[in-house]
Formats: sequence, structure tokens, C-alpha cells
Amino acid sequence: MTIDVFSLGRSSSWEGVRAAVGGLGVSGFAAADTLQHLGADVIAMDDGDDDALREKGTLLELLGVDVRLGPGSTATFPEGIDLFVTSPGWSPTTPLLAEAAARAIPVWGEVELAWRLRGDDPAPWLTVTGTNGKTTTVQMLESILRAQGLNALAVGNVGTPVLEAVMNPERFDVLAVELSSYQLHWSQSISAQASAVLNLAPDHIDWHGGLDAYTADKARIYERTQVACVYNVQDPVTERMVEEADVVEGCRAIGFTLGIPAPGMIGLVDDAIADRAFIAGRLSTAAELGSVGDIGLAAHGDADRVPPPHVVANALAAAALARAHGVEPRAVRDGLRAFVPDAHRIAEVATIDGVRWVDDSKATNTHAAQASIHGFADVVWIAGGLAKGATFDELVIAVRDRLRAAVLIGTDRALIAEALRRHAPDVPIVEVDTGDTDPMERVVEVAAPLARPGDTVLLAPGCASMDQFRNYAARGDSFAAAVNRLRNHS
Repeated sequence: MTIDVFSLGRSSSWEGVRAAVGGLGVSGFAAADTLQHLGADVIAMDDGDDDALREKGTLLELLGVDVRLGPGSTATFPEGIDLFVTSPGWSPTTPLLAEAAARAIPVWGEVELAWRLRGDDPAPWLTVTGTNGKTTTVQMLESILRAQGLNALAVGNVGTPVLEAVMNPERFDVLAVELSSYQLHWSQSISAQASAVLNLAPDHIDWHGGLDAYTADKARIYERTQVACVYNVQDPVTERMVEEADVVEGCRAIGFTLGIPAPGMIGLVDDAIADRAFIAGRLSTAAELGSVGDIGLAAHGDADRVPPPHVVANALAAAALARAHGVEPRAVRDGLRAFVPDAHRIAEVATIDGVRWVDDSKATNTHAAQASIHGFADVVWIAGGLAKGATFDELVIAVRDRLRAAVLIGTDRALIAEALRRHAPDVPIVEVDTGDTDPMERVVEVAAPLARPGDTVLLAPGCASMDQFRNYAARGDSFAAAVNRLRNHS
């Protein structure tokens, strides 16, 4: 007889609950550890078998978890399971998850489990999703909240599992939660204080099975929102998501825009960040939250450079979420000034013979690559990798007037080359074929003579990295190292 896990929370007895955890990544380890701590009988399964997984497995076994690693470990569905907690990377068509659905066994993600284990008087969640800009936005939001004097933490897809923060003995005032479409797919009951969808463009279509399903999973973030649903005025799909969401009575729709804000929006008046959403006289006045210049230094490490539009949009969304939580205007300004972005996000590596070399390896889809290229005038574009079901025609049409040349790498480079030949036939193309080995030494070698003084050589791949690199950070590190070797020899 299965146990009704929907009735269980942080203070409940989990003894007798038999839980399976699929995947032993960061979130899977947190889920297995927490469930065992609560008293459940836990089986953790992962078909991988590398050193990192074995180390995690050993730790969990010491705690009493039944760990099953290696090929075939997920081939058989465990008997007597009351709850299945899945890795966000496992698609709904994964056989174990399909079997769980057939047996009517609840399938949660680690984020859903975290929501249910928040306990009494929990910290509110400010949630962020979107095709691009999620991590930058939640980190900006964390910085703003801390400038207000709040004990805030950016969690979720940004790196720290939400469950780890929820179960931490330290008391957080508020959590800035980045949620991917994968995580949202496996979430059913989250009720954020404020939520935002930054933008929407085709991505992860192979995982979701289509754009409509991807859009629907993104839209889940607005469900049950309590105070403010933040949407992108320049992306009408996000506003439609808000209109269709089932929210808490009294929740407001708050737009952010790069233009002049209407009442109920946060936007720009000249270079000032203007709030016409969270002030009493919003029909006729606005509150100044800072200026575009306050995010210039943080965004690029250079106070004289203007941040590109997508970075400004991220700041506006973060400001809207923070204001929904009650943060003062001063804290928005101070938080944006204090914000320092992660590596591999439009990071200038070097200037060599008048040519700038820029690492935006985090641009792992076409929408991000387009935004990145639009930040520069004349670009030698380094692109390619795993396309994840994406096409490149719209991207090439949007950026072709900025392209000096293209250097293409990775498994799906031919897709980009074909789009360039169709829509930008005058742009020179160099394909670098090194198989599954690191191509960056050769990439830098062929890109250098294609650039002229004043140009930018931009790594904005528009693709995932796992065909040739461990992750996007390793790809960016390799690019930077190759550029620095070029500088040392020039």
C-alpha cells in the first residue's frame, strides 16, 4: 500500500516512505540526502559511473541510501515506490518516469520537494525563468535584496539547490530562485511572492517535444503567484502567459520595458530607471531607482561602456521583483552598482592589435547569441556545438549586417553554415573540424586574420557545449587561454 506523500511536510514523519531519486547531479544528491534525513527509505539511481558520482554515492551509502550506479542501473523500476524525485534533465519520455506515470506514482523535481519542505514561516520566493538572462537576473536580484539589508540567496538553476537553502539551519529572509523549463515541468504547487518570465525563444525543443510544450512549462512559473507577475513588454508572449495564469487574488501584472513605462511598469526615462508600478502616484509620477550607468561597470567591468539592451532588461526585471518584495529605491541602485556578473558572460578577454576578443560562452542558444552579437558593430562570430533542435535562419537574418566572418565548430556547425549561405552569402565561413577534441587553438588561429582593427571576435556559440567540452565554462576557459597565448606571441 502506497503512502500519500502529498500530505507530508517538513515536520511530518517520513518513516515508511519509499522514495526513488533519479540522477545524482547536484539536485539529485540534495534530494537523496534530505529524504534520508527525514526518515524515508531512499534508492538513488544513475547510469553514470565517474569519479564524482562514485564519491557522491559513497557519501549517500554511509547515510543509509541504497545507491545504484553504472550502466543499466535505471533499467528496472524499483518496487514499492511511493515517490519518485527526478533529475531536471530527465525528460518525461524517460522509461522510468513513464513507468511512474503508468503506476500513478507522484513524480516531483527537487524544487517541488523543496517547496513542500519549507516549514513554518518560510522565506518567500522570488522566481525567475526565461530562455536567456535567468542567472544574471537572479544574481542582480540577490545583490539588490542584500543592499536592502536582507539575508538573501540566489538558488536553483544558478547553482545552489533550492532544497539545500530550504533545509539550511540559517534563516533566509528571501530566496531569489532561478527556474529552468525542466525544473518547472516537474513543479506543481509553488506559489511565489513574485515571478518573472524574461523572454521566450525556441530552446530545448528536443526535451519538451515542441515549442508549445516548452512555452507551457515556462508559463507554470506564474501559477499561484501572490503579489506580482513580472512580464517583458517587448515580448508579448510573456504578457499572454500572465493573462492566462491562475494567480492569487490581488496579484498584479507588472511590465518591464526598455521604453518609457506606462502606469504599472518599470522602464527607462532617458537613462533613468523609472518605477511607475510600486508607488502611490503611479498615474502621474515615477520613482527613480537608479540609472543605466549604475549597471555599466557591473555588466562589463568598464564604466565608460553602456551595457547592452538585454543586460538592462535583466536589471529592470530584477528591480521589479525586488520592489514587489518591498525593497526601497536606494537598494535597487546600490545593488545594481555592487553586482558582479559570472565569468563567460560578455567577458572581454583581451584587445590585440585593435581587435577585441570577447567570451560569451554562456550564449548557448540562438536567442542569447543574437542578443550578444547585437552588442557589437563588426563581429567575427565563433559559433557551433549542439543545436538542441534549434534552427538558425532567424538568427542569421537578424545579425548578418554585423558579421565580418564566421568560424564554426562542433557537431551541428553545418546547420549554421547552411543558414549563413542562405541568408548571408557574402559572409566568409571557416569550419574547424577537430572531431570531439578541443578546437579553440585552431579557432583563434583562423579568426585572427579575419578581423580588422575595431572589430570584435565574439565567442557566442548559440549551441550547447557538451559535444567538445565539459560545459560552457570549460569552453569559455579554453577560448580565453587560446586568446592569451595569441597575445603573448603577438
